[in-house]
Amino acid sequence: MTATKRFKALLATAVLGCSGLAQATIVEVTTNVGKFEINLYDESTPVTVQNFLNYVSSGRYDGTLIHRSIPGFVVQGGGYVFDQELPLKAAATNSPIINEPKWSNVRATIAMAKQPNKPNSATNQWFINLVNNASNLDFQNNGYTVFGQISSTDMAVIDAIAAIPQYKFFVFGPPEPADLPLLNYSDSDYDDNKPLVADNLITIESMVVVDNRTNTVSGLTLVPTTNTGGSGGDSGSSGGSFGWLLLPLSLLALRRRRS
Repeated sequence: MTATKRFKALLATAVLGCSGLAQATIVEVTTNVGKFEINLYDESTPVTVQNFLNYVSSGRYDGTLIHRSIPGFVVQGGGYVFDQELPLKAAATNSPIINEPKWSNVRATIAMAKQPNKPNSATNQWFINLVNNASNLDFQNNGYTVFGQISSTDMAVIDAIAAIPQYKFFVFGPPEPADLPLLNYSDSDYDDNKPLVADNLITIESMVVVDNRTNTVSGLTLVPTTNTGGSGGDSGSSGGSFGWLLLPLSLLALRRRRS
């Protein structure tokens, strides 16, 4: 993180500490393939936003990876770091938080990942919806909490990440491989079991609060969850295990070694 970014982060943290009502609204994410900003839903999902900001302000997202990418579904990160070899190393987490499923998992929204069949298990992992996943993720596991939005302009960076080829690796160890996006890595490298290096991975270099106003969300379009039955029933039993998400078996069947 540059000195300027560190100053911005410290300044925003100081502002947050001065007022219990003030919360950061825009977080700038810098990756090794580009930058994007997240507009947080401070007032409607306060527990989730504060949890996310705790990781941001402590620098615990810096150096984590985009460890799963499924085009036409989501890209996921925040939970793992690379320590020179696989499996990836799990990043330290705070206590799990309550679920706040108020908004719909439409394209360009960011939501918290969680353990299957455990609605109140979100910690540090998050995912960005590449498409409208409302019919699935608004209902599974009592709904996944959407707590922010990426602008249409910045979604170009997310789409670029989703376009990077993915390879199946046991990034967390067996039994289930993940679709790991890799730079400068080929099918022949995969066939030859070429070891991964840090430059192959999509890395979050820094997350910094750049706007701490609570009303910046007013210019965004928030879409209410399609789960009109409230918390809803847990439909996780109809999907396959997806680590910290649940992915329908029909999608799993379409995955290949490389995308």
